[in-house]
Amino acid sequence: MIDGLTCYNWAPGNEATRGEQALKNDRAMNDFLQGVERRALKMAELATGNRDDAMEIVQDTMLGLVRRYADRPDQEWKPLFYRILQSRINDFHRRRAVRQKVMALMPTGAEGSDEDPIEQAPAGEQVEPVATLQRELANESMLAAIAALPGRQQQAFMLRAWEGMSVADTAIAMRCSDGSVKTHYSRAVKALQAALASLFDSDATA
Repeated sequence: MIDGLTCYNWAPGNEATRGEQALKNDRAMNDFLQGVERRALKMAELATGNRDDAMEIVQDTMLGLVRRYADRPDQEWKPLFYRILQSRINDFHRRRAVRQKVMALMPTGAEGSDEDPIEQAPAGEQVEPVATLQRELANESMLAAIAALPGRQQQAFMLRAWEGMSVADTAIAMRCSDGSVKTHYSRAVKALQAALASLFDSDATA
């Protein structure tokens, strides 16, 4: 378990008083969350640029899945989990944009104020990954290139190539059509291939 993520053993009640099927479902949910947390954290960290924010987003996503969809068939959990995750990431970017706009309008002397003007603001088929991109995924330069992708391209690439989700499940997670997923993914792959080519060219001329 990643430090700071503590969404396991979430089911209420005493094991002695709960049904066998309910306990089985609890264990299945715990296993699912443990299996998905590291990849989800990396996605959120690339999207936000901050590990603490990413951990908060993933924690909130886990709790949202448990509270809203624990009773759904386990084969539905993955696309639902990533739908919630992408929604939380989008909310993060909206709040940050609002914060930046408000701070830009505030007088310089207000920076030391104890009150936060944002506090009351509303929140708002298996893939065959490109072999070269898959090998380079753990490379810091490649991660930086992924982080620099436009948001929707980054989402499509990470869900398809990193998480190995189908087009259909990715569409559910991103709340868009299959065609949009394919377009975003294709553009992401082309952008990352260009980034890799540039990286290799730089290494060759160094």
